[in-house]
Amino acid sequence: MIKETIEKLEKGEISARELVSHYQNQIKKKDPELNAYREVFPDAFEEAEKIDKKIKHGDTPRALEGIPFAIKDNILIKGKMSGASSKILEGYTASYDASVIKKLRDEGAIFLGRTNCDEFAMGSSTENSAYGPTKNPADATRVSGGSSGGSAAAVAADMALAALGSDTGGSIRQPAAFCGVVGLKPTYGAVSRSGLIAMASSLDQIGPITKSVEDAEIIFNVIEGKDELDATSLEAKPPFGGLASKCKTIGIPREYFSLAEGGKEGLDDSIAKKFSEAIDFLKNKGFEIKEVSLPSVQYALAAYYIVMPAEVSANLSRFDGVRYGLRENGKNLFDVYAKTRERGFGKEVRRRIILGTYVLSAGYYDAYYSRAQKVRYMIRKDFENEFKNVDLLLTPTAPHPAFKIGEKTSDPLSMYLEDIYTVPINLAGVPAISVPFGTVQKDGKDLPVGIQLIAPRLEESRLFEVGEILEEANPNFS
Repeated sequence: MIKETIEKLEKGEISARELVSHYQNQIKKKDPELNAYREVFPDAFEEAEKIDKKIKHGDTPRALEGIPFAIKDNILIKGKMSGASSKILEGYTASYDASVIKKLRDEGAIFLGRTNCDEFAMGSSTENSAYGPTKNPADATRVSGGSSGGSAAAVAADMALAALGSDTGGSIRQPAAFCGVVGLKPTYGAVSRSGLIAMASSLDQIGPITKSVEDAEIIFNVIEGKDELDATSLEAKPPFGGLASKCKTIGIPREYFSLAEGGKEGLDDSIAKKFSEAIDFLKNKGFEIKEVSLPSVQYALAAYYIVMPAEVSANLSRFDGVRYGLRENGKNLFDVYAKTRERGFGKEVRRRIILGTYVLSAGYYDAYYSRAQKVRYMIRKDFENEFKNVDLLLTPTAPHPAFKIGEKTSDPLSMYLEDIYTVPINLAGVPAISVPFGTVQKDGKDLPVGIQLIAPRLEESRLFEVGEILEEANPNFS
């Protein structure tokens, strides 16, 4: 993986150019079917040649020297188009690097291209992209997950060694679970959001999608930290210097499973079985497993689908056809706004803008938005209280394996319920990681399953420690 690849580069066993060539060949071979990439960058070879010269010169390799990355289409790369997979930003070229891109570049990363996603990161399947859905490498009739489905599919299909995604309610972890790769959602503020096209500013976080937990840790250590361009960013260091000893106790939140009993949101039997296997595996590794209670998480989805659309309606008001992106002509300024947004925004984006505008409107703010924020505080306190008793929490990442393309598009509520296990983490601002844990059989296909580990704020190290142990049970891990 990353360490092994850099060692091979340093020893001259492979070159950065050969590495880029391998992944570009994989993209040419697989992406016409999968649709993971929006664009492949032609200058990746130039960057690779610069790195090869540095290595031949004897320079010490940096942390990500020559590592080929795929970047989600809502993270800005200077001089490259970036459109959040939306028609309204078609042709927009970024005028600066996102802070995470600058940090990756400074450590020698190579950018292969930008990946497909749900429009403005709004969705759980990448079916909301204006440029078609990304298909799952395990079964091309199924979704790759969302909203970072292109990034997850690119890593799973060996079309990139690593990728960046963004996670507002599960958009890194859920596609990682569906595609059988690792996805990390850092503590809110641990990674700068400067240069991320905003969806919901108090929930969005950039994080890595990788082939291993170790790779996720390497990338996190590069991209974390305080950034003067993001006032919400902070030093990603544990407030009390981390654990004095290794993690020993893991909590299982009982409400996560009462929530998913029966109805459309029911926990799939095959996922429940894999989760039980994960618990047994960790018990055999010496961990104490405790049942814990997070009483407020039953309200998490309701609160999320008030807070998130409210922030969406504010953030997307800037896309008006005046300053950048798509512009439709009209009889007056209002007509320009209306026609541009009608043509530029997809159905799901319009739905969330309307909902968000409604809950923020006069007479409804206190009834909806203000109450949702109070529920959010309660959820955060629930997590804080239980982390006094356990080192980590364990849940499935998603209630089902990857579903069929088109299966849930006619029922938005059913789609929203796919986020039942991931949304509370964003509301609480704590970090979580999805680790592959084998597969389940559906329609004759082996579909990946992800197990989610949740840690206290700024304790990503716990996720890496136990994630690497959990990873040992994955038959595809080597």
